[in-house]
Amino acid sequence: MSTSKSMTTYSQVLNLLPDRGYGQELNIQRAGASFEGSDVIFQPEQLSIVKTYRFEGESDPSDMAVIYLLHSKTGEKGFLLNAYGPYSDEDNQYYDEFIKRVPVEESEDFDI
Repeated sequence: MSTSKSMTTYSQVLNLLPDRGYGQELNIQRAGASFEGSDVIFQPEQLSIVKTYRFEGESDPSDMAVIYLLHSKTGEKGFLLNAYGPYSDEDNQYYDEFIKRVPVEESEDFDI
């Protein structure tokens, strides 16, 4: 017997993001981060995390993921998708230090 509740999957959340204005993924590089299709480079302090969604796979740890919804100080919005735990973004050496410095300003009434 399964005790899990019916929950939204991360692919369902990702499909909703463009309609809610969060269709651009954040790309982190050495110089900072930029949203897809933009040349504007942001430092962590110029962004804020407004919502965090965590997903855990019941039977497969590789299903663990996190989606951050982000706002920039200049009004841009987007998201960052990553695995977490042992499968986190280990191929991007700048990811951990960058995301740790982004201020978290989550709102309880903010939901997808």
